[in-house]
Amino acid sequence: MNPRQLLLDSFRAAVAAAAPAAVLPPHLPQPPRGRSVALGGGKAAAAMAAAVEGNWPADAPLSGLVVTRYAHGCPTARIEVVEASHPLPDGRGEAAARRMLQMAHELGPEDLLLALISGGGSSLLAAPVAGVTLKELRQLTKALLGAGATIQDINTVRKHLTRLSGGRLAKAAKGAKVLALIVSDVVGDDPTHIASGPCAPDSTRCADALEVLRRFQVATPPSVQGYLDACVAGRVEDTPDAGDPCFARVDNRVIASAGRSLRAAADYFERQGIRAVLLSDQVRGDARAVARQHAALVRSLRATGPLALISGGETTVRLARHAGRGGRNTEFLLALATALERAPVTAIAADTDGIDGSEDNAGALLMPDTLTRARARGLDPEACLAAQDSYGFFSALGDLVVSGPTRTNVNDYRAVLLGV
Repeated sequence: MNPRQLLLDSFRAAVAAAAPAAVLPPHLPQPPRGRSVALGGGKAAAAMAAAVEGNWPADAPLSGLVVTRYAHGCPTARIEVVEASHPLPDGRGEAAARRMLQMAHELGPEDLLLALISGGGSSLLAAPVAGVTLKELRQLTKALLGAGATIQDINTVRKHLTRLSGGRLAKAAKGAKVLALIVSDVVGDDPTHIASGPCAPDSTRCADALEVLRRFQVATPPSVQGYLDACVAGRVEDTPDAGDPCFARVDNRVIASAGRSLRAAADYFERQGIRAVLLSDQVRGDARAVARQHAALVRSLRATGPLALISGGETTVRLARHAGRGGRNTEFLLALATALERAPVTAIAADTDGIDGSEDNAGALLMPDTLTRARARGLDPEACLAAQDSYGFFSALGDLVVSGPTRTNVNDYRAVLLGV
């Protein structure tokens, strides 16, 4: 068995299990008496729109608009696809979000809002609230990302500063039936955290957004501070919570998740005669700390026969001022390599959306001879890790995993192979 190929094929199995063309069609409802309008955003949004079109009756009305990341579009006929910036929002995403809000306002009780939601939607649907600029929203997002904030913390802020998040898209539909089909990229698969929950009740308040900004010591522009203060004081309406009547006809349905993709990868390994152990689909925390935990587990095992340790979730990286190139998956893998030194393991860490951070790779591969080859090329693994240059490290070895955009997103995929 070729360990490198086994790991790459397991990653492909995990991604395939979350492909919109496979998971979305069984959840489509019968067309309503009125109109059907598909609205949404995320890295999977265009593929989801194409899956809707491919399975919607030809004689039933269907229109809509979705926004996805640049290079993540695909051909559609009835649902418009707009490409915009991620992870920092841009004007194209803002304009698309404002158009969606207007389209939702035009729906009536006999109409259907089909919300197509996936990871990345928070920035792709970022139309700021009144008085806050897109530039300020970008600055806050960048600061929180650099501070190592979790996606839940970042979304707590974005929910209260953007027009569609935190259930506001559902509220804009004004009584129309709403079915939100969701590809989850967050630990726990709670719809309120996925793309900042456009159709989900919000349990956080503006006071929580202020607390996040204080905790991560983010400089808050006066306009943002003023808006959130006004919200806390009751002068600005907060996001709708679970008791709001706007959710009476809303169904939030997760159709793809990390857990399901990890099980698909485990099934792949089992078919190859390799025992698979699913550690967790909810791993989070600093990428280096998670790597050390995985290394400790590997050192403690005395496996007989081939074994695959599989995990998912979302780690974070706190960026230094002069950080090199890399994402959380390559940083995890380089930290794992240095922690294990010469242990005879192979491993993969990759993001199922095909993009690790802001680079052009999904992740990387670790081989038993990775450190030996690196040092032979004059690369110092510990120095590369300290400089946060994990991309450069694995690129020099030819061990990057480059899949291109997968048009889905169920977060990180990690697999460590022993005895193969």
